[in-house]
Amino acid sequence: MNIRRARPEDMPGMQACNLQNLPENYVMKFYIYHSVSWPQLSFVAEDEKGRIVGYILAKIEDEPEDNDEVHGHVNSISVLRSHRRLGLAKKLMLLSQQAMVDVYDASYCALHVRKTNKAALGLYRDTLGFHVDKLEKGYYADGEDAYAMKLWLKS
Repeated sequence: MNIRRARPEDMPGMQACNLQNLPENYVMKFYIYHSVSWPQLSFVAEDEKGRIVGYILAKIEDEPEDNDEVHGHVNSISVLRSHRRLGLAKKLMLLSQQAMVDVYDASYCALHVRKTNKAALGLYRDTLGFHVDKLEKGYYADGEDAYAMKLWLKS
């Protein structure tokens, strides 16, 4: 298994991984925009054949909140079911978070997660140390609520 920074040619594989796993899907322009704007923050996991089996798509918020502190945001993370329980999501998250600090001096990382996504909540809260900042009612297109979560990257 290889984890590396995402490249423009990885975008179709990232999108395919997203389409296979997640209810929130993005047009290719969304992936390209992230690749061009924040190339240091997105990573892919590839199998021994070079196939994308997981990815993280992240950015730096354009409109800072909280006293104008620079912060990162994870837009999407996905690992194919066949490659789960190998620690790939954790590794992808940690690489992206470190890049947020190293490249952009980000103070914290934010993300949204479906209220019912127990596996993701376990990863974010229990493994990585995120906390629920607030509940956003009807955040997702299907009307499901989201937890807005935050992890301080610097003390």
